[in-house]
Amino acid sequence: MEDKNKLQLTAAEMTTLWSQYLNDSLATCVSKYFLEKVEDEGTVPIIEFVLQSAEKNVSTMQEIFINEQFPIPVGFNEEDVNVQAPKLFSDTFIQMYFRNMSILAMAASSAALGLATRPDVVSFHKSVLECSVHLQDITREIMLSQGTYIKPPYISVPDKVDFVKKQQFLAGFFGHKRAFTGIEITHLFLNVQTNAIGKALISGFAQTTQNEEIKQYLYRGKQIAQKHIDIFSNFLKKEDLPAPMSWDTAVLDSTTPVFSDKLIMFHITAMIAAGVGNYGMAMAASPRRDLGMRYASLIPEISLYAEDGANIMINHSWLEEPPQADDRDELIKG
Repeated sequence: MEDKNKLQLTAAEMTTLWSQYLNDSLATCVSKYFLEKVEDEGTVPIIEFVLQSAEKNVSTMQEIFINEQFPIPVGFNEEDVNVQAPKLFSDTFIQMYFRNMSILAMAASSAALGLATRPDVVSFHKSVLECSVHLQDITREIMLSQGTYIKPPYISVPDKVDFVKKQQFLAGFFGHKRAFTGIEITHLFLNVQTNAIGKALISGFAQTTQNEEIKQYLYRGKQIAQKHIDIFSNFLKKEDLPAPMSWDTAVLDSTTPVFSDKLIMFHITAMIAAGVGNYGMAMAASPRRDLGMRYASLIPEISLYAEDGANIMINHSWLEEPPQADDRDELIKG
């Protein structure tokens, strides 16, 4: 019987493994630094779990790559982090950071699992998904116990089942605007929260990098994040709903470099890509026209910001090429 683990990797399997490798090598660097600086005993198990999971994932993927004669990505290593640098982020922010990362990891591993064919790759992505769910559980538990967990807004329970009767349900620019649906509120809350986390992370990176070009790029990203926070928060406030808190005070005053500029740029552009996905989902789930169009107007802005970041990485030879199809025209030309 044919060994199914000997089957050639599909394009989807190759790409998801390659992406996971970069992300886990980054998570290893970030976790080692956080573990060195953490003071809250309740946060230590979270960081240790992330570090152990990331290192295990990297080892598993290296084995698959070697067996497939696939070049192991460079990713990130001890040269990309200075664990001896002073503390840059509060312990509460570390908890929220990993909680947010677990949400992104659950989405990515679910998509990868849905595309995987080979049993060993399926098993690997199942393991990644289980770890991301567990990370979500342990961060939620510690944040609830410490009173730092921020819940989405509450709304009243419907008193009956009803159906939309008028096209006015879709309106938003003129005339009466209906109240936001629960799913619209959820996406507004999520996008305020992710932008707040991103802004704090960018602030920490900006005050520790020595590269003026990257410092200016990060400053621009901080302004964009604040603009988007204000837009989404105002939507919620107009409905008398609370907006999530900012994380500005979570960034300490150290200016000592912690992470390499290569790691900083990869991390920011990866989070922007996740943000584009969040906005796309929010737009699809927001029937009220003014809200859907607002998301649509913001996507080009952050997409252009991501492209500028990619150009910086290319200019510095920091951007690893993902697996690509053969260029037949180039092969013919020789």
